[in-house]
Amino acid sequence: MAELRAWKPFELRPDGTPGDPGALAELIRGHEDFAGLLTREKAVVFRGFHLTEETLDPVLDLLLPNRLAYVHGNSPRTKVGSNIYTSTEYPQDLTISMHNELSYGHRWPSRLVFFCATAPATGGATPVVDGQLWLASLDREVREAFAGGVRYTQNLHDGLGLGKSWQETFETTDRAAVEAFLRDAEADWKWLPDGTLRITQVRHSTITHPETGVDVWFNQSDQWHPASLGDETAAELAQILPQEELPQSVTFADGSAIPAEYVLQVRDRGLDNAVDVDWHQGDLMVIDNLAVGHGRRPFTGPRRVLVAMTD
Repeated sequence: MAELRAWKPFELRPDGTPGDPGALAELIRGHEDFAGLLTREKAVVFRGFHLTEETLDPVLDLLLPNRLAYVHGNSPRTKVGSNIYTSTEYPQDLTISMHNELSYGHRWPSRLVFFCATAPATGGATPVVDGQLWLASLDREVREAFAGGVRYTQNLHDGLGLGKSWQETFETTDRAAVEAFLRDAEADWKWLPDGTLRITQVRHSTITHPETGVDVWFNQSDQWHPASLGDETAAELAQILPQEELPQSVTFADGSAIPAEYVLQVRDRGLDNAVDVDWHQGDLMVIDNLAVGHGRRPFTGPRRVLVAMTD
């Protein structure tokens, strides 16, 4: 595959003296084609505008005109506002590998916003990776193996068990509403005797970006595969539960197993090709969720990064 140019997020700062949230809103309103800028640059960082949680909403209204709920999301988050969530609440000593938000779903957000309310003492960067570069970095054998797509399986408990419950995942206690969502998603599902909801979906491994026409890596097989948990954790889970009963698992679309070395290559090359965005309080980053994967580096001290998304 052709060698790709070096890439990093585009940064915008206030002209002259440090700005304020009003200046940021005016900058966005005054930009003739912000959507075009984001498509071209893939990620844009706004820095130095003194944005706070209290002044965030008007800016989000401009950047995300149709803010989405995190329905069918598999990451642990806390809802803190009008479809505003905390970033994934995994232990701070862990790395979150690269992924595109909700890429396992039948629909996914086109644009994400990250806002740093509290910067960590050390670490805690949000790495971002060009999806075209990520795809190109994989061995041909791996790309060809994934060409037929992947099959995701979720087991969402009824309030007690590993992982998230179906009520948390779909932000409702109405089974009929969940079934309507899954029917629209063309997913297969069944309710187990203990109230667990098992969902199976066959999805793509890559997509073609609708604006640029380039093919990008676009699946979360490495995060859903037991190999990503590490040998010791995966072995412990295997003693407790068979694979089909894990909170989440993945195979190739035909049901055959994905070799551990394939998903580890996907994970490691995504991280290796990522560019770290280090956070300062008040920073805001917008990313094209189809073009760019994101993750999280380990950190110390308090870190509060909020996330919102739009279609």
